[in-house]
Amino acid sequence: MIEQVKEGYVKMETEHGIVTIEFHHPQSNSLPGKLLDTLAKDIHAASINTETKVIIIRSTGDKVFCSGASFDELAAIKTQEEGLKFFSGFANVINAMRKAPQLIIARIQGKCVGGGVGLAAAADYAIACEGAEVKLSELAVGIGPFVVGPAVERKLGLSAFSQLAIDANLWRPADWARRKGLFAELHNDVEGMDDSIARLSNTLSRSSPDAVKELKKIFWKGTEHWDDLLRERAAISGRLILSDYSKNFIAKFKEKQQK
Repeated sequence: MIEQVKEGYVKMETEHGIVTIEFHHPQSNSLPGKLLDTLAKDIHAASINTETKVIIIRSTGDKVFCSGASFDELAAIKTQEEGLKFFSGFANVINAMRKAPQLIIARIQGKCVGGGVGLAAAADYAIACEGAEVKLSELAVGIGPFVVGPAVERKLGLSAFSQLAIDANLWRPADWARRKGLFAELHNDVEGMDDSIARLSNTLSRSSPDAVKELKKIFWKGTEHWDDLLRERAAISGRLILSDYSKNFIAKFKEKQQK
């Protein structure tokens, strides 16, 4: 299934119980609301299929894994309700990943910004290659990493999450992300990364589904309240994005892009 959105898409393929969900958007793999909705639905659909043994989340290209929220859609938000709806898209994706009984592998071939860091953190096992720098840029935009925060803090700890959230303009190298626990593995090149993903996904596809399900429960223990928590966080971002600060920042960013 491919969902087309202004040249962007979400595509899901299955082979031997390994479900690969791929997303693409021409604007540095940013995620507009429709793509977020489709991504969450595809993850959920794969997770409830008894034939699914493992899920891989990946994007296209070689420079950027995900640049987070779509600035076009951020600029179009006019009410708190619209803001809540948009940021709930990231919440729904993270919660779909959290609730899936299968283990989820993230293929991180390039930079992660904002919501992209959240996707990497919500995966059970992220495998990256050199060049996969990370940045939580939300504070610079006038909001904060409220929705992805719980997933990032859970994976990296409060100290590393705080560092990313506070210094919103600083790119952290891929090795920093590996040392802090965001990436389980870091490879020198794409070939090494893909070989490792193939090895692990094939191994997991032959593992006991019941044992994997119980492991997943242990890994995510204490997050049962995230349906409500992430929606509350989405409401905070949805309110702050209406501020003059955020509107001015987005307008200047879009103007710079058009030059």
